[in-house]
Amino acid sequence: MTLREALQAAVRHHRAGRLAEAEALYRQVLAAHPQQPNALHLLGVIALQVGQWQAAIDLIGQALALRPNWAEALSNLGAAMKGAGRLDDAISAYRQSLALQPGDAEVHVNLGNALLNKGLLDEAIAAYRQAAALRPSYAEAHASLGNALWQKGLVDQAVWEYRQALSLRPDDPQALCGLGLALADTGQPDEALTALRKAVALRPQYPEAHNNLGAVLARVGQLEQAIQACNEAISLRPDYAQAHTNLGIALRIGRRLQEAIAAHERAVALRPDDAVALSNLGNALNDAGQVDRAIAALRRAVDLRPDLAEAHSNLGDALKGIGEIDAAIEALRRAVVLRPDCAAVHSNLVLACHYAPDYSAQALAEEARRWNQQHAEPLRAAMAAHVRDRQPDRPLRVGYVSPDLCDHVVGRNILPLLEHHDRTRYEVFAYADVAAPDAMTQRMRRLCTRWRSIVGLGDAQVAEMIRQDRIDILVDLALHTAGNRLLVFARKPAPVQVTFAGYPGSTGLTAIDYRLSDPYLDPPGCDESVYSEKTVRLPHSFWCYDPLDCGDIPTGPLPALDKGYITFGCLNNFCKINQGVLRLWVQVMKQIGNSRLLLLSAQGSHRQRTLDFLEQEGVNRSRVDFCAHCPRRQYMQLYHRIDIGLDSFPYNGHTTSLDSFWMGVPVITLVGDRAVARAGWCQLSNLGLAELAGQTPEQFVRIATELAGDLPRLSGLRATMRDRMQRSPLMDAAAFARDIEAAYRQMWRTWCQAE
Repeated sequence: MTLREALQAAVRHHRAGRLAEAEALYRQVLAAHPQQPNALHLLGVIALQVGQWQAAIDLIGQALALRPNWAEALSNLGAAMKGAGRLDDAISAYRQSLALQPGDAEVHVNLGNALLNKGLLDEAIAAYRQAAALRPSYAEAHASLGNALWQKGLVDQAVWEYRQALSLRPDDPQALCGLGLALADTGQPDEALTALRKAVALRPQYPEAHNNLGAVLARVGQLEQAIQACNEAISLRPDYAQAHTNLGIALRIGRRLQEAIAAHERAVALRPDDAVALSNLGNALNDAGQVDRAIAALRRAVDLRPDLAEAHSNLGDALKGIGEIDAAIEALRRAVVLRPDCAAVHSNLVLACHYAPDYSAQALAEEARRWNQQHAEPLRAAMAAHVRDRQPDRPLRVGYVSPDLCDHVVGRNILPLLEHHDRTRYEVFAYADVAAPDAMTQRMRRLCTRWRSIVGLGDAQVAEMIRQDRIDILVDLALHTAGNRLLVFARKPAPVQVTFAGYPGSTGLTAIDYRLSDPYLDPPGCDESVYSEKTVRLPHSFWCYDPLDCGDIPTGPLPALDKGYITFGCLNNFCKINQGVLRLWVQVMKQIGNSRLLLLSAQGSHRQRTLDFLEQEGVNRSRVDFCAHCPRRQYMQLYHRIDIGLDSFPYNGHTTSLDSFWMGVPVITLVGDRAVARAGWCQLSNLGLAELAGQTPEQFVRIATELAGDLPRLSGLRATMRDRMQRSPLMDAAAFARDIEAAYRQMWRTWCQAE
């Protein structure tokens, strides 16, 4: 057999997939002609096909040494380098190949793939666009371009490219997988699931299809199916890090936190330098109260990917949770710089600023206005005129938009209103973004005329749904808290829009007309220029309390009578505890010898830092106890250990203080300069105990020390506080509902008269 015949026979075997036979013939050729470039190159290609990267690099390199300007060999060398993880060398080889043969669309795609793996999105997009321009019918070029555009955040363009790929190759599972994720990002979950289920049906053994299906199922709250899909992906490819990550995300949404942590830890073990995996692990650890580990994971993510906005944002949330507000705001500002287009990240910053002692009410207003200018104002074009029957006294449709219509403080606060709405005058629609519904969700659902799940839907779709429902008054229950849908309100889908319940503040949105407040949170004559909305004051209180399934827990006797010392306590979220708060509490404890302090916080080194600070200020650490987060009934029973509550500032306790009062524990508060800092004053005034609200730090100390020294009065308050609560506006749900309905009616009449 001549050299030519041997090579031709080898190539026939090679093209037919008979790699062993082809390899034997190539080696025979090389035994007789060691420097035969074609044999070296094609033997290298076989090594490439079976994943023997270094052998491929060596063999193709030898071929190129003999024939340097060989475009095909340079392209295959690039593939071998990419397989070996040598991305810079791969990119160099592909570019050399293209310099020799610039019209090769496949090499442009391969170059794009290497650039994409390197994180060079703009260059990858350019390479894919060149491939598609050279060969418009090249489906893989369009699908790969879709992948890069999706990673860049250009989701609408990505959807177009995926559809182009599928128009050329309708049964391409890879393009269907990409399309599914992109559609989910545009708020089209049904279409996304259709595409992904088709991908699974076309190629059941394709782990990416199961993984992407699991990711989208988790987004729409189908958590068990999501977990099943992710596990299927893992069974097909046990070392599939992204599937472990998506499994962890689904488990976290379902509050199966230890399982979520395990899944994320497996993802990180598989890809130790994957910043996204570390960021997701940090989130799960933070939710589980493992704060130090969470912060370590998130700092590692930031170190690996300084440009990863979500890692900075998640780090900010974790730092906020332990009271490190300045560091939290710094991290969140960095996230906003990196993702100026991300409204959710910017909302995290707006909310965090409310906990910072050095932020004035005006500074908070400026941050909210910046959010509005950046994210809401560009959507003004989506607003449309509202055609409604302008009868001022007709029955109205009221819509509530919230991610917290579940066992959450907002859900518990809104429940009495839902239970007492006048159904003859108001149809109640709920737009619930609740991925993991619970018993409270079901209870609220039964109280609504219509219940719309908006999980996974885009803001534009939700706005259109509200328009189609012909809602008259639309109420935001989140402001800038997690999961808000303020971009729905930015589109003005209802003629009257209101914000309420998330916290007493301002959204900053000019598209929201009103904010509900009360005479204490916003006393008449206060500076209302800090609100973008018009303030409407309820006659009594912003809050209405219901202890729900904890109503049967007794208040118990005054702990001091048994222990022989006063126990102060604050069970507020630890993000509200700052050094100014601790210093003021120290002044109280110094005057009440042998007194104790009970705080609620996750485990972590911040506890030790708090103890160190208190000791430096003059309170021995032995006088301070911490308790961990626990189920609600156990949390309520912690008040059996507390004689007097000490409030935080500038962000007071809100629902926590109401819990305290229900359990017979009076709370001493310091009245501040903004609505969130006047919650204690509101609640105490409604209880007829306004004398427990200090207007200055000195008054706060005096009130607390005098009450601590008057055990008979303390005992009397404990014995009668629950009755005070039940007789006060704070628990008059019927009156609360009538007050809010009266506010809605006046808003509606104003709109009817406006045009």
